[in-house]
Amino acid sequence: MQSEVVALLEPAPQGIYCDGTLGGGGHAEAILESSPPTSRLIGIDRDEAALDAARKRLDRFGDRVTLVHGTFSQAPKILGDLGAIPLDGMVLDLGVSSPQFDQKERGFSFRQEGPLDMRMDQSCGESAAELIERISVYDLAVVLKRYGEERYARRIARAIKEAVATEALSTTTELAALIAAAVPTQERHKDPATRTFQALRIVVNNELGELEQFLQDFLPLFKPGGRLVVIAFHSLEDVLIKNRFRDLARDPGLPADIAASLGVRDRAEVRLLTRKPERPSEEEVAGNPRARSARLRAVERM
Repeated sequence: MQSEVVALLEPAPQGIYCDGTLGGGGHAEAILESSPPTSRLIGIDRDEAALDAARKRLDRFGDRVTLVHGTFSQAPKILGDLGAIPLDGMVLDLGVSSPQFDQKERGFSFRQEGPLDMRMDQSCGESAAELIERISVYDLAVVLKRYGEERYARRIARAIKEAVATEALSTTTELAALIAAAVPTQERHKDPATRTFQALRIVVNNELGELEQFLQDFLPLFKPGGRLVVIAFHSLEDVLIKNRFRDLARDPGLPADIAASLGVRDRAEVRLLTRKPERPSEEEVAGNPRARSARLRAVERM
């Protein structure tokens, strides 16, 4: 949804922009191409391989671009250290990138054999294999139910822990086969491993925690009129974004002195640029089926 992102950000002269989930640099490139040469962009990503790919793609923009290894929840510190606050605009494109899915050694895909890793930042943190070995059957079932909305969470959790106990589980395809054998019914057009892999990936990378932290802290990053565009790919992310944006856009209707005494807002702090989430076009989905679940929301600081 690059064209939608650029249209909402409305890049301007002397603008400072941030791509908080840089990936291969697609959104960053579109922003830089659509903005005057006096604008600046900071790209943040936790995946070193993604940064390397983006660095090559964006090299032609020279010192207009600064790339940083980190997470978007660390944006206040990263941008502050670079003197890049306040921002004119920022984009977050959440979830796993296509290159991460396509590289079997990363462990995100249940269709290709690879290690049970699933870390976006392979330089630190606990892999999926280490997670499922460490936690109990009960806790694993909670993870699959809460973050994957998996109806057969307990069955799958038991099967996984039994396989771990006998050292019969070490690859993505082994996990996918185990899940398929554990569930009594399967949905049409959806692999039975989909929800389990999603849940494990979310927990391994603390994806919802990162998003919650960012949504709590993002407002001071922007100048008045600064815009934030967020693309989510599943309902758990989208609900967090929708609720936070709506809360900040709501006018409490309190006099300033009363609001101050209660320690609450006395006015709306953002304007909703998207009343409902924007969805990708049929043409984009046809060219990139992974885009079909994308939901875009945007706000502007008052």
